[in-house]
Amino acid sequence: MKKKLFSVLVLVMTALMLAVSVNAAAYSTYTYSYDGFALQSPDAYVPERVVDMSYIGMPAGTYDIRDLEVDSAGNVYLVDRGGNQVIVTDRYYKLKFTIHDFVNEYGVPDTFNAPQGVFVSDKYIYVCDTDNNRIVMFDLDGNYVKIVPKPTAEYFGQSSLYRPVALAVDQFERLFVVSATTYQGIIVMDDNANFSGFIGAQKAVVSPLELFWRNFMTEEQRAQTSDYITTEFNNITIDSQNFIYVTTSSIEEATMLSVMRNRDKSGDYAPVKKLNSSGNDVMARNGFWPPSGEVDVVETSLANTPTGPSRIVDVAVGPEKTWSIIDDKRSKVYTYDNNGNLLFIFGDFGQKLGNIPSESLRAVCYSGDEMMLLDGVNSSFVIYKRTDYGDLLIEALRHQNDRIYDVAVDDWMNILQRNSNFDTAYIGIGDSLTRDAQYEEAMEYYEAAYNVSSYSSAFREVRKEWVSHWIWTIPLVVIIICVALSKFFKYANRVNKETQLKVGKKNFKEELLYGFHLIFHPFDGFWDLKHEQRGSVRAGIVYLIVTILVFFYQDIGTGYIFNPTGAYSGFFGQIISVGVPLVLWVVANWCLTTLFDGEGSLKDIFIATTYSLLPVPMLVFPSVIFSNILAENEGQLITLLVGIAFAWAGLLIFFGMMVTHDYSLGKNMITSLGTIVGMAFIIFVAVLFSSLVARMVSFVSSIIVELTYRM
Repeated sequence: MKKKLFSVLVLVMTALMLAVSVNAAAYSTYTYSYDGFALQSPDAYVPERVVDMSYIGMPAGTYDIRDLEVDSAGNVYLVDRGGNQVIVTDRYYKLKFTIHDFVNEYGVPDTFNAPQGVFVSDKYIYVCDTDNNRIVMFDLDGNYVKIVPKPTAEYFGQSSLYRPVALAVDQFERLFVVSATTYQGIIVMDDNANFSGFIGAQKAVVSPLELFWRNFMTEEQRAQTSDYITTEFNNITIDSQNFIYVTTSSIEEATMLSVMRNRDKSGDYAPVKKLNSSGNDVMARNGFWPPSGEVDVVETSLANTPTGPSRIVDVAVGPEKTWSIIDDKRSKVYTYDNNGNLLFIFGDFGQKLGNIPSESLRAVCYSGDEMMLLDGVNSSFVIYKRTDYGDLLIEALRHQNDRIYDVAVDDWMNILQRNSNFDTAYIGIGDSLTRDAQYEEAMEYYEAAYNVSSYSSAFREVRKEWVSHWIWTIPLVVIIICVALSKFFKYANRVNKETQLKVGKKNFKEELLYGFHLIFHPFDGFWDLKHEQRGSVRAGIVYLIVTILVFFYQDIGTGYIFNPTGAYSGFFGQIISVGVPLVLWVVANWCLTTLFDGEGSLKDIFIATTYSLLPVPMLVFPSVIFSNILAENEGQLITLLVGIAFAWAGLLIFFGMMVTHDYSLGKNMITSLGTIVGMAFIIFVAVLFSSLVARMVSFVSSIIVELTYRM
């Protein structure tokens, strides 16, 4: 009875110690992060003028402008949904003509009904006549050409509601149509409404719980449940190489948050995609974050501050393979290069110079060195002029795309003088140095940009040169290490055999070396550890300290490729992360096994657990060394070594408890699970006690402050 009461007392004391260690760890653990892009960069575009309906020459009234397009001559095309018209201006933003009504091929007067999208090719104007469920074509002078009705094909689905809201046309005059009610993907057809198929369907978001329950449903129940509908697109554009850029804003916020926080670059749930003619997503996402707009997705308590992921509503292709997306939630523009690197951000909601005066951005397009943003609320568009910094950035991209790398390096250097935090400049210089076989210098620039992939490629070349220089020394060192390890294990085996026959107390060396017998012979090893007194607490503490030191070495010694952000928790943090779980396991196991006829004492459990840690430093230590000599695609070896270390140690702890308490396999499994539950209970008590102490301290301090003021 006294033993059981003592176990409860130890349980409570452990919880109190854990509460203290948790509070201490909060002040001793440091982590460093990197956002991948500095927002304090020079402006690439600045506002030049705001063009509203009165500036164009339109009469006063209410307008609902839904789309904006610019042709090669600089003419601007605006879709006014409220007025059922298309407004066309010249390059000076003065009214040329409007398309309001027309006579169709049957000689019948016709009009639009809530049009939403427009696309201009070198021959035709294509208007998405949304509520009339059709596309209407005009020539560049606004003369009616023909109507493209709903696609004609049995497998399109004649009962499907067809509401075109945006479209793009390639050089072969194929139409790629976004329909507001179509979730199968982009509709592909010709201008005679001959349907070719769907491309680029979004991936459906299905929770694991839904998939689990469907396994137990009957066919009738499955038929009654809703289909897993993919998200539809909302806008589209096309570049000179016939690659299609599409956007969507209907992905669930929880899914988008997961994509951004995990830096998922697969594109399965991307709000913007680049599709080839087959509908495959070919967008490069090599930036530090996936190109999805806002990366600061942390919730904020500031009033009127948008939170959560961006709501992407349009995309435009710019010069030198750049492309821009607009965030309707924050009224911002995000511009990326062809590799998915973020180049710059500008815009915000507000009345300050350069901000968007409304909370509704609807469209973006390029016109030479200008960018136009459609303000949906005020029925106007803001013209942004490219700055000298923007010109220099485009020149650098042009020289790089044209493979004039020497000139591109000078451009990137000039950019770094204006913006020393610009990742793409460091990467561009690193690429040029790599082509000149200056790999070590290139590694420095890649490291500055946190470009691990390129750094790894340059590192392989440096390693290859180093290996060729030390071609005869490396095998000799490997042989020496292998021989030394073999000699050590033979020596440890000899000492352990001699100690087996020794009567009486073992010395410290014998207790330490016994661990190398135990890890390879766990069953008789743990038996002798307990009954023959082959181990000791002091040797167990040494193994625990060695494990902490090795984890600390892993913390500070892991190579850049496998720890590019330099994440670091400190020596005290490693003591907490290793010591606290071990103490929790020992105490919880002892308290539980005391109630279930376990034969091991608290001392036995501690010794068996600490001796079981030996494989961890044995394998983690070389994995840290390998992290400094392996490339990125060779990191599986490090993962394998660390995985084996933890699996080995876990099995040793499991079988060590079974032998120590003289349990059967089944009973040991139950008590091990119970121990884990006990650890969780101790943590709960510790957190509860810590919260209670904090409240008491706050209460007492408030009383003292109040008395001080009154006295």
